[in-house]
Amino acid sequence: MKNAESLISRVISVNPATGEVLGELDSAGPTEVRAAVGRGRAAQPDWHAWGIRNRIRILRRFQQILLAHKTDIASRITREAGKPAVEALLTEVLVVLDAARFLIDNAYRILGEEKLPHGNLVMKTKSGRILHEPYGVVGIISPWNYPFSIPATEVMAALVAGNAVVLKPSELTPLIALELQTLLREAGIPNDIFQVLPGEGETGAALVKSEIDKLVFTGSVSTGRKIAHIAAERLLPVVLELGGKDPMLVLEDADLDVASSGAVWGAFVNAGQTCLSVERCYVHHTLYAKFLEACSEKARKLRVGNGLDAATEIGPMIHERQLRVVESHVEDARRRGARVLAGGTRLRDLGPTFFAPTVLADVDHTMRVMQEETFGPVLPIAPFRDEAEAVRLANNSDYGLAASVWTRDRSRGERLARQINAGTVTVNDAVSCFSISEAPHGGTKASGLGRTHGRWGLEEMARVKYVGSDRLPGMKKIWWFGYSGDFAREMESFLDLLYGRSLPQKLKAARHSARALWRRKL
Repeated sequence: MKNAESLISRVISVNPATGEVLGELDSAGPTEVRAAVGRGRAAQPDWHAWGIRNRIRILRRFQQILLAHKTDIASRITREAGKPAVEALLTEVLVVLDAARFLIDNAYRILGEEKLPHGNLVMKTKSGRILHEPYGVVGIISPWNYPFSIPATEVMAALVAGNAVVLKPSELTPLIALELQTLLREAGIPNDIFQVLPGEGETGAALVKSEIDKLVFTGSVSTGRKIAHIAAERLLPVVLELGGKDPMLVLEDADLDVASSGAVWGAFVNAGQTCLSVERCYVHHTLYAKFLEACSEKARKLRVGNGLDAATEIGPMIHERQLRVVESHVEDARRRGARVLAGGTRLRDLGPTFFAPTVLADVDHTMRVMQEETFGPVLPIAPFRDEAEAVRLANNSDYGLAASVWTRDRSRGERLARQINAGTVTVNDAVSCFSISEAPHGGTKASGLGRTHGRWGLEEMARVKYVGSDRLPGMKKIWWFGYSGDFAREMESFLDLLYGRSLPQKLKAARHSARALWRRKL
């Protein structure tokens, strides 16, 4: 019999394109959360004892199972999240397959025990080792916009490092998280080592307050701040990916056709519901008019519809409340003088959550669309006059997740990239950096703390321990008690020996140090 807590709320999964109810689930309450964490904690030592090579073997099996079911998984993602099936395949399934490949190829080397050399001459009698140990139970709270690839990449890293994982998916996309659980368990992950707890905000809050050992959260800045405050009370380590307002800089030497196509894809992929979306576009004034024309023309040609239709390029937005945010940003910009060159309206004939790909001209930083995360199919474009202004505009944001620079001169683009305050800056591409498994993902400023993906994301899932041992256990150390004025002077000479530059200084220091070492050897 379910306790009353479980019956307080239900999580309902709905196809955003059709309104069809895909499933209903009990929302896990605090009791269920505590129980899941407890089961994970009890099972985790045995999982760690399996060893990293065996955990990698399971990950390899998962990769092959996912590959065999790739089309079905992509369709399930489309039904629950709305994105076109080809995007589900490329931005979700492909990302997970390659993240598994990275961990299979590199996890043993990154997490394996390593010898630590000691450069300090005083410590040359010691042997040092670095160990990477699992935290224990890692809690993960994942979003709805990439309901498969975001949690899967984080879960795999945590599991291969030897942790148990409790995942709380978005209440809008719980079913695909349960599919991930099914696939991993089929590959050999023990039931208590990876558990999915569907639920709303209360479930996530319970997970944050539970006895987990680390938390990985992807979501809004406001929720991230609340989590950081709660975590600080017990020094719970966290990784927070809190979104972005990513700028795109189009220099005067950029390829107009390529850059405009990049802007349209970067702004509208997944209906703009991507933390790495192009949310602000700055174009050199000499290209501005032509760039506006090219983007508007390409935006108007995009095919909007049900993601299961192979011809669809833009699917629905996930929910009415997110669509209202987009509408409010567009309307605010319009009132403040922006021109709507394409879109700007709902497509009610397609359904309640479809919004036309929208291009805005003559925007500025007084408008919400240039300050707040829009998270929808809107491309606001503004001109700049020189590099200095472009960099200043790019950095004029509370966010710092990603950015892009577009130019035919790669060295110029990379030089500007170094001046932009963001966790990732790409030259002549946008968004797709998320699919580079070797690259870290994360930001600066309000975009969050820590990193996922690559070596850095894997290292986030393990505690670092130093183990040192002395090769001469029978010898007293010269720095132990027995201080005196003579000893202090001898140690001054010893420092000259170690770090002095002139040969006479080193020879004099060596004589003093040798006498000191001889007197204190027993």
